[in-house]
Amino acid sequence: MEFKDYYKILGVDKSATRDEIKKAYRKLAMKYHPDRNPNSKAAEEKFKEITEANEVLSDPEKRKKYDTLGVNWKQYQNVGGGFDDFFSKFGGARRDGGTNYKFHGDIGDLFGNLGGFSDFFESFFGGSGGRDGFASSAPRQSAYVDVEADLNITLEEAFNGSERQINVDGKKLKIKINPGTKDRQKLRLKGLGRSKTGSGERGDLFLKTHILHHPFYEIKNNDLHYNLDADLYTVVLGGKENIKTLDGKTISVNIPAGTESGTTLRLKGLGMKYENISGDLFVKIHVSIPKNLNSEEKKMFEKLKKLRED
Repeated sequence: MEFKDYYKILGVDKSATRDEIKKAYRKLAMKYHPDRNPNSKAAEEKFKEITEANEVLSDPEKRKKYDTLGVNWKQYQNVGGGFDDFFSKFGGARRDGGTNYKFHGDIGDLFGNLGGFSDFFESFFGGSGGRDGFASSAPRQSAYVDVEADLNITLEEAFNGSERQINVDGKKLKIKINPGTKDRQKLRLKGLGRSKTGSGERGDLFLKTHILHHPFYEIKNNDLHYNLDADLYTVVLGGKENIKTLDGKTISVNIPAGTESGTTLRLKGLGMKYENISGDLFVKIHVSIPKNLNSEEKKMFEKLKKLRED
């Protein structure tokens, strides 16, 4: 399994700031998003790759671990000590209260990949936190062990709801993700944890949702924020721009004449819906300046400039 250079995948330097990483991801995501490349397997795989890279580099803890281990990540796994010591700072089994022990890691490390990430990602960030690792490290103070793991979901799944199929100890189970699911919300699966005796009482499995970064939308409380690139002519003269919402619909955004770059438009009730209360959708306008003008276009702009000066 080859090392993945996430910096190279996003086209940024290792010293890139979080804003630079976010900007690079957004640019590539717009290019390779499945909605813009229907029926293109290559674009779909590229989109998954840049999403995975962004997931690591935009998370300070994951990025620190990735930068520290680097291309030598396999050596840390093989020697046993170095990787385990490092991993313990980021996850692994720990006591929760006085009697229960929980594994904090990705659900993919325990029961198979649910996050859609590559084998490299799962191996790199799974570390020694697999089922053997956490079971053997828990002291024998109770008969059962609760298991807590992250479940990666898309923003579309959080908005619309969905069903997932997971495999727990050979059993195929369907889990329901309700519309309006929040980041870090926990889903309890009773009796699907671990037992220290093997045949004794089992703890529970808690799935903690983790909403993946979206190339176009961002959540703030129950509001959604969208960056819209509008051409110069539309913002000057006024007009409409279409955007695709998280439920797959296309809506038309009215842009008043003379709208300045950075202006935010509010679309009421189109945000996330939590407990029957809907947030709003805020659309921030970014003016796209025309490039590579031909001679005729330049003349028109020069003529307009003179008219404005007179």
